[in-house]
Amino acid sequence: MKLRNLFVAVTTFGSILNAGYAQTKRINASAGREEYIEVEKNVKLHVTDIGEGKPFVLIHGWPLSDAMYEYQYQDISEKGFRVIGITLRGFGKSDAPYGKYNYDVYADDIKAVLDHLNIQNATLGGFSMGGAIAIHYVAKYNSAHVAKLALFGAAAPVWTSRSDYPYGFSKEAVNGLITLSKTNRPQLLENFGKLFGASDTALPAGIANWLAVINLEASPFATTQSLIALRDADLRPELSQIKIPTVIFHGVKDRICEFSLAEQMHNGIKNSVIVRFENSGHGLFVEEREKFNDELLKFLKK
Repeated sequence: MKLRNLFVAVTTFGSILNAGYAQTKRINASAGREEYIEVEKNVKLHVTDIGEGKPFVLIHGWPLSDAMYEYQYQDISEKGFRVIGITLRGFGKSDAPYGKYNYDVYADDIKAVLDHLNIQNATLGGFSMGGAIAIHYVAKYNSAHVAKLALFGAAAPVWTSRSDYPYGFSKEAVNGLITLSKTNRPQLLENFGKLFGASDTALPAGIANWLAVINLEASPFATTQSLIALRDADLRPELSQIKIPTVIFHGVKDRICEFSLAEQMHNGIKNSVIVRFENSGHGLFVEEREKFNDELLKFLKK
């Protein structure tokens, strides 16, 4: 009899607990922000969107993705900013459809994301090719959604030399990169990785490997087409169209986008300043991470 009473008591207690759990409504852990945003039919871009406060939009370089800003996202968002990283089509976790891959398409995609998120008065930052695209976006859309511009080792205003522009790689050298992209992409990325830091061994092995993995995620077709865009684009006429405050971060020892490119951008963008990274090559965001983030916060808070 005692055993029966004990069984009834345990069963009743269990029923009460289950009823309590059933009445508890699950609270969503997500803030409700989208990780993938459709910019046109069948094309979705991956977006990292964290933090609260004034918006700061980041565009990655070739052939990386928004994952390159791992060591900026948390630091900057913890200082009171909403940080939004957009991965361009063809790279990282974004869709990689067959079609056009150029600065016009990339700028249109950025506009679609910022329209969708209803972003206002953002600071737009771009690294390497992403810096060139950011310049093109501001010029093409008359600074829509954007109040300030930050350029990091930007591949601008022109990445390849011309008869009237003795800076950057020769077109012949870039044609060799395009051929290698089509025939031995791993070798292309290995060569690119060696040039990324101030010297061949400047980056810690872990950081270099991490960046290499991100590079390999890119679509082979997008990788090649973006090299063609880098070779051919000339943004010199667009520099004078930029009227918003602009900061230019550039590594003095940059071997991919030489420091003279920073000086050319500064000469062409009226309201701009240069921040020199004396100990960095192209990878200034990891080579001098603390200075990079500190200088970025100063600019964001202005």
